[in-house]
This record gives sequence, C-alpha cells and structure tokens, in this order.
Amino acid sequence: MEETSSKRRFFRRATIAALVTSVAATFGVAASWAYGGDHGGGFHRGFMGGSKDPAKADERIERMVKHFAVEVNATPEQTAKLTQIAKAAGKDLRPLREKARDARKRGMELLSAPTIDRAAIERLRAEQMQAADAVSKRMSQAFADAAEVLTPDQRKKVAERMQKRHDRGGGHERQQRPQQPQQPRS
Repeated sequence: MEETSSKRRFFRRATIAALVTSVAATFGVAASWAYGGDHGGGFHRGFMGGSKDPAKADERIERMVKHFAVEVNATPEQTAKLTQIAKAAGKDLRPLREKARDARKRGMELLSAPTIDRAAIERLRAEQMQAADAVSKRMSQAFADAAEVLTPDQRKKVAERMQKRHDRGGGHERQQRPQQPQQPRS
C-alpha cells in the first residue's frame, strides 16, 4: 500500500512538473519570443524595440532597416518602403505584446496558486496560441510585403545570409570563439 502511495506521489509530481514545463514553454516561447520580450536581444527584442514607448520602438526599427538596407544594397526608395512596412507591423504588434506581458503574469499566478486550475491554464494556453497565430500571420504579411520591395538578387542575398546564420546555430552574426582543447580528467 505504501509503495502504491509513493508511486502516485511520484507520478503526480512528475505530471505537475511536466505541466509547469509545458506551460512555461508556451508562455516563454509564444509570448516572449513572438512578442519580443525585454530580455535578451536580437530580432525578437529588436523588432519591437524592447520599449513600451512607440517612438523609441520606431527609432529602433528605423536603425534596423537602415542596417538591413546596407547589407542588401537597397535603394533609398526601397529603404523608405521597408521602413514603412516594418513600422506598420510594429504598430500592429504592440498591443499583442502588451497582452503577452499580461498573459505571462497570469500564467505565473496560475502556476503559483495554492490550487492548480487546469481549466484556466488551458484557456490561457489556447488564448496564447491564438495570439501567436495572429503574430505569425502579421509577421508573414510584413515579410511578404518586404520581399516584394526587394529585387530577386536582393532576396537571394537575404536567403544566403539567413542560411549562414542558421548553419552557425545563431540568429546573429557573432564571432565564433575557437574551442579550447579539453584537458583529460584525472
């Protein structure tokens, strides 16, 4: 009898741990990643600017587009169109980012409550999946709009750069540190 009770406790704890991990991953990925949380850097923080101030976010978008435009040899007209596209997407995504911050807070409250409300966690997860889908659709629209502004050669250059970044395992051009030979353990 004691062994059965011990197994139940183990499986209950394992299930709760899996649920916490799953929900945290959903919030962490769907919310922070998709909406550009304030941690880290790069595209996710960068596109939205990491700021609640729309003017600062727009300034950051302008800098990013200018940097991108240099990399693909964009004309001033292309740069202006790309900036307009990126700012419009940023404006559309800002409210969703705020909702994601609220959802992260709600998720942590649900997970730290004295009693776990699985139905509420599931509702929040479903809401976040819908929000992530909305972000994905808007970003896809912006990427397609931007691709139409670029020439086929520029798009090819972008694809090659993205492939190089992917091959290195990072989203940004970071210098790879040479690996130190490992010393045998004694």
